[in-house]
Amino acid sequence: MQIKEVRMLDITKPETTVDLRTLDRQLRVLRTATQAAIDVLDERQRQIEKEDWTEQHDDEHDDESMAAAAACYAMPRRIGQNMRIPPEAWPDSWADKWWKPKDRRRDLVRAAALLVAEIERIDRAALRGERHD
Repeated sequence: MQIKEVRMLDITKPETTVDLRTLDRQLRVLRTATQAAIDVLDERQRQIEKEDWTEQHDDEHDDESMAAAAACYAMPRRIGQNMRIPPEAWPDSWADKWWKPKDRRRDLVRAAALLVAEIERIDRAALRGERHD
């Protein structure tokens, strides 16, 4: 008997059926993931669990504000820049209190996690038949 699919528990979703090729690809990615990649995925999980930035919440940000916020965190810092004030590119739809810069690496991890959230939002929209160019 050949196994064609495996039931697997995804910590962010109810039980999901995944074919073996997908499972193998996921395991290969996990085995070769760098600390940076793991930190990005950990930050994304923190955003979901601690900030309650669920799929439904993220889907409301169809103004690309997650990408804009990510760009702000990824921007190089300038000498004399007041890091307590959000950059000019900070999304208008986000309160200033959400601008929480830390050290350079942490800000880049946060930026990457926000980009992952934006990509996931676009993917879900595409599944619903919505177009995002």
